[in-house]
Amino acid sequence: MTFLNQKYQSLTPYTPGEQVDETEFIKLNTNESPYPPAPKVQKAVAEAAQKLNRYPDIAWSSVAKPFAAYLGVKEDQLFLGNGSDEVLAYLFQGFTEQGIAFPDVTYGFYQVYSELYDVNTTIVPLKADFSIELKDYDELTGTVIFANPNAPTGVYLSQQAICDFLERHPNRLVVVDEAYIDFGCTSMISKITQYENLFVVGTFSKSRQLAGARLGFGVGNKKVIADLNRLRFSLNPYNINALTQAVGSAVLQEQAYVNQTIQKTIDVREWSKQQLAALGFEQTDSQGNFLFVKHSQISAEALFQALRAKKILVRWFNQPRAKDYLRITVGTQEQMRVLIKAVKKILTEVTS
Repeated sequence: MTFLNQKYQSLTPYTPGEQVDETEFIKLNTNESPYPPAPKVQKAVAEAAQKLNRYPDIAWSSVAKPFAAYLGVKEDQLFLGNGSDEVLAYLFQGFTEQGIAFPDVTYGFYQVYSELYDVNTTIVPLKADFSIELKDYDELTGTVIFANPNAPTGVYLSQQAICDFLERHPNRLVVVDEAYIDFGCTSMISKITQYENLFVVGTFSKSRQLAGARLGFGVGNKKVIADLNRLRFSLNPYNINALTQAVGSAVLQEQAYVNQTIQKTIDVREWSKQQLAALGFEQTDSQGNFLFVKHSQISAEALFQALRAKKILVRWFNQPRAKDYLRITVGTQEQMRVLIKAVKKILTEVTS
């Protein structure tokens, strides 16, 4: 017997990356930062804990004010969410009446939210090189959403290509999910005022080391932000808890530290690309904090299992176009050296 509404009984939920004891495993499977939060962030948690008897600020002022200034936008152009997933959920719930379109290889939550909110969905295949061709969306209607750089491929779509599409379709909402934009790409946030139909989603999870705090954001015209707040106040006005607001505010005072860790990630990513290429891996030119790779002499599933046996976790997606690839989070230099050494040994074993 089940009490669940029948329309949800066939819902396929999102499958997050495996969480494990990091004293036993090298964790390269969930695109978290391998670096600890900045010093002020750790201190802010202890201080905020003294006031947990009070509800958090519904206007998120300690984060929204400095973050809007950092982004170069107005506060009424900024929305904060309990992770970027909450922002995405509101967008699928409230801004897809005319349907939505997104790539066939992309962030898995798009499909989940489409089913959850019963959205008329069009899935558009990526090109053979895993790039997004926005002309393929021209004949469709409704909202468009894509991750940029895309996940799990890491392929980046130029700002100009997005602007051209926005100009061709001024009456369609275009959502650009920039979870990985900080790792060497150009954000669309500077174009928010120019294009009323543009909405940018981001997160503090990746480049700011706050995956555990759950803090995401959206930037768009003030009418869209007002409508998002209408949904928020109808469900959960206190969506950002006091501890998260405290650490969000603190990390904005630690931009030098954030910049250092971003550069470390970029440097290690490029080093890892070279090492894997030398081992015969085919890979995309990922611009995220992860790699998307395959090898002709071993299946992705077999390599995934072999690495797991060596206590190294990566991500394998059992999906038609992605099943031959592994997504590998860029860890520290030492972690990636261990990975490369393990891969070399595995390849030697399968080719001998």
